[in-house]
Amino acid sequence: MNRLIANRGLLQIFFALQLVVGIMFIFNYMVYKNSISGIYEKVTENNRMVIRNIIQSFDASFTSINNLMFNIHALPFNQITNSSGQTDMEKVLSLEDSLARMVSTMDFVENAMITYDYKLVITPKGTSSMEALFDRKYTNLKYNSVFWQNFIRSEHDFTVFPAETYKEIDSSTKRELIVAVDSSRLSMSSKKLMVLIDVNRLLNSIDLKGMIPGASLIVMDGDRNLILSTEKNLDLVDILNDVYFNPSSEGSLKREDFEYNFYKSDYNGFIYINKLPYQFQNIGSVTSANQLIMYGAIVLAGLLSILLSIYLYRPVRNIAQLLGSSNLKGNDFVKIQSGIVKIQRENESLKNQMQLVDAEIQRGVFLQTLEGYSHSREYEIQLQNHYADWFQRRYFMMASVHLTPAAPGGAPELTMEEVTARLREAVTRGLEQAVVFHEDHLKFLLLLSVELPAGRRQLLRTLEMVLKEAERQELQGFRLQGCVSRVYESKIVNCRDAYQEIQAGFEYRDAGGRETLIDAEASFQAAEIHFPLHKIEKLSNCLLAGKQDEAAELVDDVIEEYTERHIQHHQLVHMAKSMMYVMLRQGDVTEGSRYELFRLETEVMRRLQESEHAQSVRETLQEGLRRIGAMRSVDSRSKLDPAFISQYIELHYMENLYLDHMAEVLETSSKYFSNYFKKTFGVNFVEYLNKVRLSHAREYLKHSDLSIAEIGEKTGYTNSSTFTTTFKKYCGVSPSEYRKKAAEQGGEGRAIR
Repeated sequence: MNRLIANRGLLQIFFALQLVVGIMFIFNYMVYKNSISGIYEKVTENNRMVIRNIIQSFDASFTSINNLMFNIHALPFNQITNSSGQTDMEKVLSLEDSLARMVSTMDFVENAMITYDYKLVITPKGTSSMEALFDRKYTNLKYNSVFWQNFIRSEHDFTVFPAETYKEIDSSTKRELIVAVDSSRLSMSSKKLMVLIDVNRLLNSIDLKGMIPGASLIVMDGDRNLILSTEKNLDLVDILNDVYFNPSSEGSLKREDFEYNFYKSDYNGFIYINKLPYQFQNIGSVTSANQLIMYGAIVLAGLLSILLSIYLYRPVRNIAQLLGSSNLKGNDFVKIQSGIVKIQRENESLKNQMQLVDAEIQRGVFLQTLEGYSHSREYEIQLQNHYADWFQRRYFMMASVHLTPAAPGGAPELTMEEVTARLREAVTRGLEQAVVFHEDHLKFLLLLSVELPAGRRQLLRTLEMVLKEAERQELQGFRLQGCVSRVYESKIVNCRDAYQEIQAGFEYRDAGGRETLIDAEASFQAAEIHFPLHKIEKLSNCLLAGKQDEAAELVDDVIEEYTERHIQHHQLVHMAKSMMYVMLRQGDVTEGSRYELFRLETEVMRRLQESEHAQSVRETLQEGLRRIGAMRSVDSRSKLDPAFISQYIELHYMENLYLDHMAEVLETSSKYFSNYFKKTFGVNFVEYLNKVRLSHAREYLKHSDLSIAEIGEKTGYTNSSTFTTTFKKYCGVSPSEYRKKAAEQGGEGRAIR
């Protein structure tokens, strides 16, 4: 026992319980000293002061109403009709303006009305009629337009009608209003006045919060007619019969568990009744019982604190050890707190890890469903656990979203998890039934649930707006382009078909288009087939001749032509790869540059395949062209050079070129030149010369009106028969047939549908 008492943990428990006992004693003693009766008397006295202030506030409010009516009577125009008996609208408008200025200073006034003939009613907001006001705007089963017309016509004193609920017939708007009607016996003018008072705003201006909780206030006029009550369904008949009101004094009455205090206003004789609970009988016995409970609780609490200190010591030590604390002496509660904090941190970390693992599992399972392979029964059961998250409606659409840096400098510095989270936030903000998966690099897949296939068009418009909004907010710095599939039934087997459809939609999109959202269903229309063979051949000649700038212009021309023709993107990529292969053939292949050329080929082909638009294809080809041009090592001092030879033939093809002439120009023998040419260019000199000449001849046939003989002469053939024979040998048709066919098709390379 001595060891337990000496232990710090036990003492902590004991003194903690003693602190609780001490606090209980202090508060109980405070309650006892103040006593229930003393508190009640003090509170009721304060309540009387509050009620007097409230009565003064009510008197001030009714004084404002009387002043308002007095000022309205003081306005000019006892009549608003002219000599012919018609309404003078100038007078009406003047009254409206004056009335609006007066009412604007009184927040609790809902409306004020002036009438002369009981039909036309002038309000701060314009003119109306009794029927329009009290049968439509302020409707009440008891007080309708007929009631008010009859009452105003009758002789009456200043009357305040009780608070009633008035409803606007064209809407669900309800107002609790008090209606004050001016006296018809003591009237300063021919105007008939009504003022509508908003009860809620009136009570807010008076502030009833100072009353005792549970108390209520009743307002009655001098004839004991109820005007306003903060307590519903209050029966005051028996109470009023037992009270005699003296204008110079106050009265009170106790009934059941409540006390009723009566006050009479010196201003207008209104009666104010304050209902509040009063103290219980036998307060002395209650005080004695309270003392007994207080002292008994202190004694029992002291005994319990000793027993609980001993009883709780061992569990506290066990908890501290379970939380990883050592057996050394010390503050057990500090050890428990540090252990709990450590567990909370570990739980939070584990929770984040589990969320990440669950997201990756869902992503992996979804991507595997797109492979189309069959899986085991156990795997299929695991898939079904995710169906409810993926397919939330009867039908679905799949969308693919590709992100590309908007600026040439590159994408913003964000991790892939941050990009995914931002895209998911943007999509789910505009589309409730959407699931986002990261596919690869900056490519994402979306599962969009739709109730009916007819809602596809609206969903497309919404998704397009979501992507544009994401470019401006969450994913600023990226350009987003998406492709959406058709509507499929929500079955896992349809995911692969939808995925293949959006993949094809990206490939078959317009090469020159920069639309934010591609409709895969509309992208499979018949498209042009275009392949500019003559320009690709010319590109090869330019590279061979070392004309780097002209080759770059050819690349730009081809890309521009494809974008203007709206050729599909996959055709553009195929054509770009063909151009790249042609350019690679002209690279200077040496032992040192072979590997570099291989790396260039793989890099360019990969970038072309991943290109998102025509501009990226253009930039990739231009970069490949520059690097190939830099790899070519041409000795400009040597005439026996492929570039020089091809350039010379390109410039002099229209002349009478022959083998001996070329050997003479290159300062070598005819035999050596012939062998060198065939080895370098892959064809003999005559065949190469004919291809160059016929390439230019085809251009003349398509774009000029020259005769066949004139074209043959311009391209280096001495007579038309030789030109015709050679043209038919290489092109398969005669020059005239080629010209006719080119005219029908609009030129070589025209679309074939």
